[in-house]
Amino acid sequence: MPLYFDHGTGSRIVDADGNEYIDYVLGRGPLILGHSHDEVIEATCDQLRRGQVYAAQHELEVRLAEFIVDTIPSAEQVRFGISGSEAVHACLRLARAFTGRDIVVKFEGQYHGWLDNILYSLSPDPALAGDPAHPRGLAESPGQFTADDSRIVVLPWNDLGAVETYLENRAKQTAAIITEPIMCNTAVIPPRPGYLEGLRRLCSQYGVVLIFDEVITGFRVSLAGAQGYYGVKPDLSIFGKAIANGIPMSCLAGRADIFALIAQGKVGHGGTYNSLPPSIAAALATTSVLARNGGEVYRRLEESGTALMRGIRERAAKLGIPVIVQGHPSIFFVGFPHGKDVEVYDYRSSLKMNNDLYSRFVCGLADRGVRLIPRGNWFLSAAHNVIDVEETLAAVEDVLAETVRL
Repeated sequence: MPLYFDHGTGSRIVDADGNEYIDYVLGRGPLILGHSHDEVIEATCDQLRRGQVYAAQHELEVRLAEFIVDTIPSAEQVRFGISGSEAVHACLRLARAFTGRDIVVKFEGQYHGWLDNILYSLSPDPALAGDPAHPRGLAESPGQFTADDSRIVVLPWNDLGAVETYLENRAKQTAAIITEPIMCNTAVIPPRPGYLEGLRRLCSQYGVVLIFDEVITGFRVSLAGAQGYYGVKPDLSIFGKAIANGIPMSCLAGRADIFALIAQGKVGHGGTYNSLPPSIAAALATTSVLARNGGEVYRRLEESGTALMRGIRERAAKLGIPVIVQGHPSIFFVGFPHGKDVEVYDYRSSLKMNNDLYSRFVCGLADRGVRLIPRGNWFLSAAHNVIDVEETLAAVEDVLAETVRL
């Protein structure tokens, strides 16, 4: 039976039976400030009392747009929605309209929402996906068209040569390349040195729109997102999750000449809940806390996450257990590889993990009051503190010794 939860406060969540857990799921990423943050709740409730939806412009959306344009490197103009999936859909439509081309390139192992036109090759069977250098695009669900019918091409991530070869042959048909700047949906894989810069160079060279899906990394790895962290500016960006600390909210941002297609009425981007006032209020409150005191929140996240990553590595090494801990202090991956000296740099290499062993690890930690995502991602919030880290590492050591080493 799955766990049912009753409430959460700060770094902790309580299930229906009253058991408390240190929470590293955090709603799968949105709760950058932790559960039930007072300022976010107060701002949201204040706006709910003033009005829920206007179907018109309002001051809060202007204030949030100005903050994002001032903060996010690629943001010249913005649009607001509710979910990351719909923001991705809007960016793909914009890119195709702007370029007059059809094909969108995505990368094996990356997730850009559940809509039919992009849900391909998130976790494909290698036997069906074929050559790692030239993978087949595979639908993730019955009811979808084929990748070819959806004009989707799938390439391996972190392989700049593969992108270069592809664009040399098909750039004139390619509207966009969409990528997670950190491959958070598979093993939190960082880009290789020069990889994002190379994508930027190739897209500029061939007139292809570069889209960063920062639904997870945005406002999490830094106030300016992964693009600010790595210093690479895409043409379009998608934000969600952490922007409003758990209140449904998404944002697409990018170049003014591309966004002009919406402003001129040439490309549709409608929605009853676009710029929903309570969501915008939550986002303003969240980003205000994140920006406060020169980014103090991010310094705390860096300290807690680094201590946790280092502590897991040290305890596994002491017990002679091979472990991979990689990513960013605010979101990282833990996995037990089949054998030593395993490097995880793309989807296919991520399959070298012992998932059964990790499942036992997750269950053992749940029994000791630590809640994890079964596929290996750990999310941290500003609410996690030294006590949380110490209690977590004590539980990790117990489970490694009693369960994983068996």
